[in-house]
Amino acid sequence: MTLILALDFGGTKLAAATVKAGGKEWLDHESRFSPTNGDALTDLEIMRSLIDSVLKGRKPDAIGVSFGGPVDATTGLVRLSHHVPGWENVPLKQILEEDYHAPASIDNDANVAAVGEHRFGAGQGYDSLFYITISTGVGGGWILDGKPWRGALGMAGEVGHIVVDPRGPLCLCGKRGCVERLASGPYMAQNAREMLEKEPPSTNGKIRGGVLRYLTGNDLNLLTGKVVSTAAANGDEIAQEVLYRGAWALGVGIGNVANLMNPQRFVLGGGVTKSGDNFWTVVRKVARETALPEVNFEVVRALLGDDAPLWGAVALGLNVLD
Repeated sequence: MTLILALDFGGTKLAAATVKAGGKEWLDHESRFSPTNGDALTDLEIMRSLIDSVLKGRKPDAIGVSFGGPVDATTGLVRLSHHVPGWENVPLKQILEEDYHAPASIDNDANVAAVGEHRFGAGQGYDSLFYITISTGVGGGWILDGKPWRGALGMAGEVGHIVVDPRGPLCLCGKRGCVERLASGPYMAQNAREMLEKEPPSTNGKIRGGVLRYLTGNDLNLLTGKVVSTAAANGDEIAQEVLYRGAWALGVGIGNVANLMNPQRFVLGGGVTKSGDNFWTVVRKVARETALPEVNFEVVRALLGDDAPLWGAVALGLNVLD
């Protein structure tokens, strides 16, 4: 049996799983949340215990790794993590290969999820697709001519930082009106909070944002992207405006990418994509209006869910063996 070890170093969660080559089910699967005050050493320590737990003394034939941050895929060097300190220039591929005596392949989480959806999910049978994850941030990964395409220095796919509203709100990246600034979960929560803080107590006896206030017990610090989605589904006007603006930004980004690169499919995953039918309707409509009429593409849901990075890691492991 050829054994693949799949690892996911997420921003908030670490996961390890094993699968036999050709298998569609995990043999073993373990995950744990990263401690809030952790660093790279803590992450590695937790991951080693997860690996021991799923390997059960067996030796892997190949290791695939999804990492939440910029990675040099050719050397296996982690450049940094946006969420966990201490990951600057860590030779993760080398560490794993020395520890577990098996070839390893590593890439950033959006690229890896794209590979996973192409091999096992919504991209099966397609030569070109663009995977977009909309959750804590907005990232993207390319499959072109059936292979991952990373760009000159591994930075291809940064759809989250396409500017769709140059006079829009300021993003952490320093630019205004990026897709991520309008469509990611934490920023949608921030946008809703700012609108609620400016909202007068009631208009004609009707309180705008009433559902948002109810769901958070009037503690606006408890707002999340998920709360905004739930409130929007329950008719909250402010939540609906925020969600519409996020879906609009994403649609404009997708339409522009469609014009530029002409992939067959856009595969969308991440927590924000669970926002309901209205979100999807707006994304598809705006993407279609933004793209040229002659440019054909589909916008579809990712199929692998939260396990997309792990299944992508399996694909990386299988590629090492090919």
